[in-house]
Amino acid sequence: MPWKETCAMDQRVEMIGDWLSRGYNVTELGQMYGVSRKTIYKWIGRYEMMGPRGLEELSRAPGSHPNAIAKEVAERIIAAKMCHQKWGARKVIEWLKRQDPESRWPAVSTAAGILGREGLVRRRRKRRRTPPYAVPFTTCAGPNQVWSADFKGQFATGDGKLCYPLTISDNSSRYLLECRGLSRPTFEQSQPWFEWAFRKYGLPEAVRTDNGAPFASVTLGGLSRLSIWFIKLGIRPERIQPGHPEQNGRHERMHRSLKESTAQPPKSSWQMQQKAFDEFTLEYNFERPHEALGLRTPASVYTPSSRPYPPRIPKVEYDHGVEIRQVRHSGEIKWKGRRVYVSQALVGEPVGLRQIDEHLWEVCFAFHPLGVLDDLASRITPQTNHRATVLPMSSV
Repeated sequence: MPWKETCAMDQRVEMIGDWLSRGYNVTELGQMYGVSRKTIYKWIGRYEMMGPRGLEELSRAPGSHPNAIAKEVAERIIAAKMCHQKWGARKVIEWLKRQDPESRWPAVSTAAGILGREGLVRRRRKRRRTPPYAVPFTTCAGPNQVWSADFKGQFATGDGKLCYPLTISDNSSRYLLECRGLSRPTFEQSQPWFEWAFRKYGLPEAVRTDNGAPFASVTLGGLSRLSIWFIKLGIRPERIQPGHPEQNGRHERMHRSLKESTAQPPKSSWQMQQKAFDEFTLEYNFERPHEALGLRTPASVYTPSSRPYPPRIPKVEYDHGVEIRQVRHSGEIKWKGRRVYVSQALVGEPVGLRQIDEHLWEVCFAFHPLGVLDDLASRITPQTNHRATVLPMSSV
């Protein structure tokens, strides 16, 4: 019978690992992997004679190299990996050092190369990350200078429905502007509640969030549909550094109180959970004194913004002296006869470019920096420091 149609080498390696564990006999291995006992004996025999190379079809590659480490050392590294298949090269070498401290073991990189050549290393997919936020945070000395927003970790209510609490608060006064349970943390579900808060309380100068959806993305400038909408409203989207929730510490502290009061345990239904959120919001804003506010309540400190929500979303316009290019459906702009990719999130939007050196141009969307365009390379690199300048944007 043939091996399963996945990868014959992977099946053989897994089978040998199971055999080395002494937990299965040959008959059981044949049943598990869908092959005959004769086939199992064949590959066990090849492994005992040649090691993992015996599990492959015969190769024409040379069996040795003048710069290779001793064969016995390589075989011990491979055998250790076979017995601990989920370990990486670093753990394998450390384990061997403890087992035999008298022997001289190679560097981790060398061991990784040995395991890689034997097909015993699983490559990790490179994860795309949100570009770092490159502008200093807005100061927070009064109401509506900075709002914070986040999703408190999801949980299931008693009726089995997932609840993602969207929370929005004013950093200066600690006033909890909104706590709304959503079924998914998406732009479509989040944007209407931000609009509701903007209509009720006015517009803040900045909204500070983490780097997750729907607040940010992995595109240039970390822009998402939600943050682009913020920018059009004249609101600066700020993002904390990954792994640093203390940069939004006031909001995180509120989340801890929210969880203790409303979700330990979760309520019996979605409607009852939202009722608990509403009751917490009233108590948090109007009854609970805060030490950071001199034991005053957030409601006694907070005042709505003087910037009303506009009847129409303003168009992004730039001052004179700034080159303007429209982002095409491909996410590119036309620049000096060449196409330069900007972002798919900005399709249909105008971006501004201002020269900062002979071949360098700063690229922004309104006041939000995107990166630096190099004429020679015809590509935009993200800004990674806090020295970004800001292109002027006309008032509308």
